[in-house]
Amino acid sequence: MKIWKHFKTITYHKYLVMQGCFKVGLYWQGIFHDMSKYSPSEFWVGAKYYQGNRSPNNAEREAIGYSSSWLHHKGRNKHHYEYWIDYSTKDIAGGMAPAPMPSKYVVEMLMDRIAACKVYNGKDYTSTSPWEYYKSGREKAPLHPETKRLLEKLLLMLAEYGEDRTFAYIRRKVLRRRQAL
Repeated sequence: MKIWKHFKTITYHKYLVMQGCFKVGLYWQGIFHDMSKYSPSEFWVGAKYYQGNRSPNNAEREAIGYSSSWLHHKGRNKHHYEYWIDYSTKDIAGGMAPAPMPSKYVVEMLMDRIAACKVYNGKDYTSTSPWEYYKSGREKAPLHPETKRLLEKLLLMLAEYGEDRTFAYIRRKVLRRRQAL
C-alpha cells in the first residue's frame, strides 16, 4: 500500500511542477522534473519511509543518520541548490562554496517548492506557504548571493501577489533576460 501511495505522491508532485513550469515556458524541465525519483535507488527508499505528510528523506535521515535517496537525488537534479555546491578556490582551507544557479533552475526550484507545499499542506496551502517553509530553514541554506536574491524575490512576490502575477513576471523578466544572454 505504501508503494502505491508513494507513487501517487511523487507523480502528483511532478504533475504540479510540470504545470508551473509550463506556465512560464520551461517545457523541457516540466516534463523531465524529478525523473530520478522513479529510479530504484530513490523510489524504494521513498516507499519504505513514506508517511504522506512530509518527505520520506527526512524519515530516512532520522532512521539511519543520512538519506541515501537524497544524496542520489541532489546530484542529478539541477533545480536543487545543493547540486551547485563546489570546492572554493578562494578559501585557503579548501572549503565548499555555492555557485550561482542559472535562472531557469531557480525558477524550477520555485515550482518545486510550490508543488511540495501544495502536496504536503493540502487544503491549508496558501501562496505564502513556500515563503514560510523557506524562511524556517534559510539560515542553513548555502545559496550563492545571486541565487538567494532571485529565489527570495520570487517567493516574496508569490506570497504577496500570487501565482498569476509572479509567473507573468518570470516569463517577462526572469526568463526573457536569460534568453537575451
